[in-house]
Amino acid sequence: MRILIAEDSALFREGLAKLLVDAGQEVVGSCGDALEAVAMAQSLRPDIVVLDIRMPPDGTDDGARAAVAIREYDPTVGIVLLSQHIEARHAMQLLPRGRFGYLLKDRVLAFDEFLDTLERVQQGGTALDQEVVARLLGARAAEGRLDPLSVREREVLALMAEGLTNAGIAARLWLAERTVESHTTSIFTKLAITPSDTENRRVRAVLAFLDASATG
Repeated sequence: MRILIAEDSALFREGLAKLLVDAGQEVVGSCGDALEAVAMAQSLRPDIVVLDIRMPPDGTDDGARAAVAIREYDPTVGIVLLSQHIEARHAMQLLPRGRFGYLLKDRVLAFDEFLDTLERVQQGGTALDQEVVARLLGARAAEGRLDPLSVREREVLALMAEGLTNAGIAARLWLAERTVESHTTSIFTKLAITPSDTENRRVRAVLAFLDASATG
């Protein structure tokens, strides 16, 4: 993968770049400013752009806004946002188009999982941090929107939101894949979401439902 890193902490940025290169990936560029990240993405055309949400020039949500600008210029580029805290509204702005990941920075320390996220995003999938998914599901449950789902169906939905396939969910929950397929069908029926014809679109549909209030 050809990867661009945009992170204002030089230590974190250089450390991540070294880990990626050591893992056989190509880091085509790195910077510490959101505006520079947009310019570099347009000139270097990376496969994946990894951006910190909060970075210069304003130190607010510049990285997230840069991600939107990069995606508008190149809809095929993968975007992985990193954050110290859960800020779900940014995820919801980019999620519907796929090729998107949103992780808390601590997850980068589990480097094999981070590489798996990059590969999933490059292949057109989505990957949301477990804590982000748990908070979104919790908010929906508090609103009563998930009342139709059983406890097991909520577990399956959370893993779908993380981007796992039916096979991955089956392995995580120690279930037969056919059982997981049955749960996913039931989830879509109960939440009145029409199943899509691919795994990634299915996950995006579920997340769009879960987070409709995040952008409102």
